Amino acid sequence: MLTLEPIAIGIACFIIAFILASLVEYWMHRLMHASPRVGERHRDHHRRNEGQGVLWEFRDYVRGTFIVLGLMFFVSIPAGSGWLLGGIAYAAFSAYAHQLQHENPTKCFWMKMPVHYVHHKYGMWDHNFGLAVDWWDHIFGTYKPVEWLSEQELNQPERSYLQLRWW
Repeated sequence: MLTLEPIAIGIACFIIAFILASLVEYWMHRLMHASPRVGERHRDHHRRNEGQGVLWEFRDYVRGTFIVLGLMFFVSIPAGSGWLLGGIAYAAFSAYAHQLQHENPTKCFWMKMPVHYVHHKYGMWDHNFGLAVDWWDHIFGTYKPVEWLSEQELNQPERSYLQLRWW
C-alpha cells in the first residue's frame, strides 16, 4: 500500500532543492563578479555576451553541484529522490532561461524584466544577478529595473520558445 508520507517528503524536498538552487546560483553569480579568481571564466562570458547552449550550461550547473545533489539520500530515498530531482529540474530550467535571455529575452514571460539580459546589456556588475529568476535580486536589494525593451528587442524576428542554441 502506498502512503502519502514518502510522496509528501519527496515533494517537499523537490521544492526546497529548487528554491535553494536558485539562491546558490544567485550568490555564485555575485561571487563571480566580486572575485577575480572565481570570476575569470565569467568575465569571458561577459565579453562574448552569449550562452554556451542549453545542454552545456546544464552540464556545468550539474557538475558544480553533483555532490550536493546526492546528500539527502543519507536521510531517506524519498527525500533524496525529491532533492535530486528538484536540483536537476532547477539546473535544466536555469540553463534554458540563461540561453533564452541571451537569444530571445522577450520570451521570458515569468519575469517582468529578464534580469540576466539586462545585466549584460547595461553592464550591471552590481545589479540583477539572477539567471532564471529575479526573487533574490528583490530580496537582497540588487534588483535594478530599467526600460529594457528598445527597438533592438522589438524588431527581433519572431521565434518560438524552443528556437535557441541547444548545444
